[in-house]
Amino acid sequence: MTTELRVLSQPDWDRWFDGILRAFGEVEPGERELYRGLTELERSIAAWDGEQIVGSASTLSFRMTVPGGAAVPSAALSMVHVSATHRRRGILRAMMRRQLEDVRAAGNEPLAILTASEPHIYGRFGYGMATRQLDADIDTTHVTLRVPPASDGIRLRTAADADSVRDECESVYARRVTARPGMLLRAPGWERYPLLDVPEDRDGATALACVLAEDESGEVRGYARYAVKSDWDDHHVARGSVLLRDLEALDTASYGALWRYLFGIDLMPVLKVRGRPVDDPWLHMIGDNVRRCRPHWRDSLFLRPVDVGAALEARTYSSPIDVVLEVEDGFCPWNAGRWRLSGDARGATCERTQDAADLALSVRELGAAYLGGTTLRVLSQAGRVDELREGSLSAASGASSASWGSITSRSTRCAPAGS
Repeated sequence: MTTELRVLSQPDWDRWFDGILRAFGEVEPGERELYRGLTELERSIAAWDGEQIVGSASTLSFRMTVPGGAAVPSAALSMVHVSATHRRRGILRAMMRRQLEDVRAAGNEPLAILTASEPHIYGRFGYGMATRQLDADIDTTHVTLRVPPASDGIRLRTAADADSVRDECESVYARRVTARPGMLLRAPGWERYPLLDVPEDRDGATALACVLAEDESGEVRGYARYAVKSDWDDHHVARGSVLLRDLEALDTASYGALWRYLFGIDLMPVLKVRGRPVDDPWLHMIGDNVRRCRPHWRDSLFLRPVDVGAALEARTYSSPIDVVLEVEDGFCPWNAGRWRLSGDARGATCERTQDAADLALSVRELGAAYLGGTTLRVLSQAGRVDELREGSLSAASGASSASWGSITSRSTRCAPAGS
């Protein structure tokens, strides 16, 4: 490799970001300035070939909720690209190694995370698919929504300008973060990201709107951000769509009221839902006509431990666990070896040991199972985890699974993408 990796400097940001745009597509001026403000220069890398920038990678500082409710510092990999003129020269591998070594050297982020435009890339660097997201196109003319009776006591208030109620929405989001592993606490500046609404990108839809759910005292208990897109068939029959951007609620009544509102918008027989949890409660409010919702899931957040011991100690376990893990990590060899994990719902320890291993797995499988959405038992059935001591798999799998599903919506993406 003849290229040189350098920390990004402010004067080079525009050239650096131009390379990302060539890889991912153009953005509008408002988006560009938002990304400029969110980029952490000292954690961003430019790959140089002479005077030309031919690759990029950036680390963003987040805290992510893990099983047990702790907000764990996590290094979010983003803005990764290699110029088409410089493929297969080891540039991506060098940037990935540099990023993980820098995170390890800093010593305060036991996890690395990303969302991927090309998810097949990251397994070889130790990332496992830790969360999935649910998308659906709900035919509201044939799907009946049944909300809790308490939803009748919720007052809804619309705001045509979503930015005007940003603080109220952020207050709800901040209270929701600890409820679901995989959600990201928003650092200052990131509250603007879910409000990105460039007119040129709307494809005929309206500007982003917001509806708030309030209780009898006037306290905001939930919100939904959405747009609508009108459409008519040849017989002038409405076939428009409601485009849900994100929705959060603090209680069942507010949650139900918001979904009922979205289902009832006139002339919009389709509700397009993206980036929802795979166990989203609306799935159980619609009766048995789920096929009319066309649900499907796709990959969302990818995760890898940067420090196996610290990562496994950072979360809790639903039942007592005492297991020795033989971990393989060819890309970050400091993680390789045997680790004894002991803990329960109150906390955990994970330390090096010479004791015989109970389970053998790679760091990629640890990442996939870390948030609890995928179990070690399922990974074992796929041939990715080996049980070396009989009975250890069942105990470890049950203790490390979570009662929550997993979410990564646009409001929590590591923008613009991992790669």
